[in-house]
Amino acid sequence: MTDLPNLIGGRLQPPQAGAYLDVYEPATGAVFARCPDSDRADVDAAIIAARRAFPDWAATSAEERAKVLNRLADLVERDLEELAQLESRDSGKPIKLARTLDIPRAVVNLRFFAAAITQWASDAHATDARTLNYTLRQPLGVVACISPWNLPLYLFTWKIAPALAAGNTVVAKPSEVTPCTAARLGALAIEAGFPAGVLNIVQGTGPRAGQALVEHPHVKAVSFTGSTRTGMAIATAVAPKFKKLSLEMGGKNPAIVFADADLSDANLDTIVRSGFANQGETCLCGSRLLIERSIYDDFKECYLERVRALRVGDPDNAASDLGALVSKAHYDKVLGCIERARNEGGQVLCGGGPVHVKDRCAGGWFVAPTVIEGLPCECATNQEEIFGPVVTLIPFDDEDEALAIANGTDYGLATSLWTTNLDRAHRFAAQLEFGIVWINCWLQRDLRTPFGGVKNSSVGREGGVEALRFFTEPKNICIRFR
Repeated sequence: MTDLPNLIGGRLQPPQAGAYLDVYEPATGAVFARCPDSDRADVDAAIIAARRAFPDWAATSAEERAKVLNRLADLVERDLEELAQLESRDSGKPIKLARTLDIPRAVVNLRFFAAAITQWASDAHATDARTLNYTLRQPLGVVACISPWNLPLYLFTWKIAPALAAGNTVVAKPSEVTPCTAARLGALAIEAGFPAGVLNIVQGTGPRAGQALVEHPHVKAVSFTGSTRTGMAIATAVAPKFKKLSLEMGGKNPAIVFADADLSDANLDTIVRSGFANQGETCLCGSRLLIERSIYDDFKECYLERVRALRVGDPDNAASDLGALVSKAHYDKVLGCIERARNEGGQVLCGGGPVHVKDRCAGGWFVAPTVIEGLPCECATNQEEIFGPVVTLIPFDDEDEALAIANGTDYGLATSLWTTNLDRAHRFAAQLEFGIVWINCWLQRDLRTPFGGVKNSSVGREGGVEALRFFTEPKNICIRFR
């Protein structure tokens, strides 16, 4: 049993009130660590440390800040296997996914923003021969970064890296459901030489630590990734203080397959992966699969064959394609959503219930990859985010119907479009009400591009220059020459 620490003022320390939360291993259902149940006193201490560190860190050159971020990246890369094992145990995801995606992408996040801050050009405008305007991009001060449980270290670094690179000091709160790799990152930050108070990590729940953090008067900006409901609560809390706010929230993403799509084995595998990667616990997963009616039956047969071949099992087993859902509460929620789909008239084509894994995983929270058809577009199953290994099949007759179905939700994060018709690809992509459109691919990410959605999926954008803009305040300076 490990008691995880907070990182406050450059020191790893227990919560001031001595309260802890149990951390469960999803694959076994057993407690294996304890996470600080931090409260307002811990948050206050972290913010005091961050405020104290801010002037010197803001005055540090971009090159020096980049060096510290790169040293942290070096250490994460050095400990990649240890962190991957911890990420898998903490979240239930297959170890091979943590090794090849989660932890390597955390390294990439740190290195990308370390490089980006040294190459970020300022704007200048010569109004006339005697007048010049130029823009300074200055750090905000103390900023809050709140990350979710589905991609713990990946998304944690996605937030803190641009904030630190831009010269802010950070108080970050990882999810209490998956706190372990963030706690380990705190120790690595000390080893990397971050000045005390530049990066602070406060563990705990949203109602205690999270609320105290977003409401604190000295926090200048809040970057949050998580549920739409929590995002709404944060927006309500920070609005009276006029803080900068970035929200990355839910999705009900469609994958749209036209009859002329290239349905090679590689593309079919990608379409399957887009629905079930990381047990479907990814905001970018395509949980609604729209298929042109003329190929519906043939496509369904090929698709189901591949879904049924997915292996659910012990995350430590390299052969497992899907692991366990992250918590008992989420496991119950997903099973409840499947039962609701049945009650709405849906036909379960495969999966539809728990998977009982033997030996050490007998008490784990595993759900079979589930495919459902026969549901109306307006039903709850096709409108509300499930965030699990559940995909619904929806036929369409033409472009107009496909567009109406795809856009017909309150979410607008990401979509994938499968067609060999280039005119259609451009025309259709422009009409889709989503922040990200992949054409004949899925989850191809370039960190220079803006990330985010529309409607109830996002407020603002992250990634590349968008992230650096969010974590800075523009100041225009106009000078008149003699």
